[in-house]
Amino acid sequence: MKLNRRTFLGTAAAGTAALSAPMVKAASHGMPRVVVIGGGAGGATAARYIAKDSEGAIDVTLIEPTRTYYTCFFSNLYIGGFRDLQSIAHSYGTLASEYGINVVHDWATGVDRDAKTVALAGGGSVPYDKLVISPGIDFIDGSVPGWSLLSQNKMPHAYKAGSQSELLKAQIEAMPEGGTYCMVAPPNPYRCPPGPYERISMVAHVLKERNPTAKILIVDPKEKFSKQGLFEEGWQNHYTGMVERIGPDFGGDKVEVNPDEMTVSIDGSVEKVDVCNVIPAQKAGLIAEAAGLTDGNWAPVNPTDMSSKMDADIHVLGDASAQGDMPKSGFSANSQAKVAANAIRGALTGSRVFPAKFSNTCWSLIATDDGVKVGANYEPTEEKIASTDSFISQTGEDAALRKATFEESIGWYSGITADMFG
Repeated sequence: MKLNRRTFLGTAAAGTAALSAPMVKAASHGMPRVVVIGGGAGGATAARYIAKDSEGAIDVTLIEPTRTYYTCFFSNLYIGGFRDLQSIAHSYGTLASEYGINVVHDWATGVDRDAKTVALAGGGSVPYDKLVISPGIDFIDGSVPGWSLLSQNKMPHAYKAGSQSELLKAQIEAMPEGGTYCMVAPPNPYRCPPGPYERISMVAHVLKERNPTAKILIVDPKEKFSKQGLFEEGWQNHYTGMVERIGPDFGGDKVEVNPDEMTVSIDGSVEKVDVCNVIPAQKAGLIAEAAGLTDGNWAPVNPTDMSSKMDADIHVLGDASAQGDMPKSGFSANSQAKVAANAIRGALTGSRVFPAKFSNTCWSLIATDDGVKVGANYEPTEEKIASTDSFISQTGEDAALRKATFEESIGWYSGITADMFG
């Protein structure tokens, strides 16, 4: 699959171009109301598609606490020096001005599913007929002994882009000559399966240029990880001898950290490090749990339309959902949002609802112009969203193909952010 900005947007438009004119099923209060919690790849896309395709027939409110959204995808490239922070920053101005979406910058603190209202931290509540929840991830307390959110400024996670990304980048660039960077990698499932290992590549790129005797240590509880052969080949080719990974066979699943001492204990063996990037175990964003939509750490959904298995009038998108085979990624969330938007619009206006199809690709940059990818297409089954076909870059590919793969990812980034924010 080759994808650029034009084809990405064309694919997005194909699913909605034939939508019939809306015939509004007016509720007793007038215009149907959709509230979207979370303004990332899932939420912003859903809000935009519902507003755009309903042509003003549905009142859409987007609740998002931040005024500037930094994409997690491509934030590793910022750490590696391939992008500046501003290039991954996006505002909600176009969603408000061109699509008529009511953008509320506040925290959603609770959902009254009987009254169909969303409570806001700033006071008051927002009513809905259909609710979309796309809150991303939160971290599981105690999953890395010794680490908590209170220590994130000493040992940053940088798994929510923005200030954490800036902090980690600054720490890496300030490492002493010959120092040690350590990543505590997360267990499955987590946001963006190749993300930690692309980050290792970007850290190695920086250190090779600025601090070539520095070491990179990965402490990993997983037996294997996404694109493992591709990453390990790339680290050997570009960063020989710099990267060491400790898997569960050697204690990678028995880790404690001490932020005050800047130490990492691996199966009882204590290592002094200069930078420690702790990526804890993850769960659905807190509002999904507060709304009573989770079973364990994630929110189960129906694979045909991403509606919650707990509440048919609520749809859960992206990282927070338990849906089947799709990875937790921005591309997945964007794809799921279009399916949910189509279903919601159909339910509220009587317009045609198209069969659900999903897709995902995850690109990773290993070194300058050396990009790799993995992806798949998906369809709903009775049990889950199931993969129907897949593809992955191969080891040993020539430099021209790797460069083309990286350039493809740049086109995709332009396309998906336009699809999210207009």
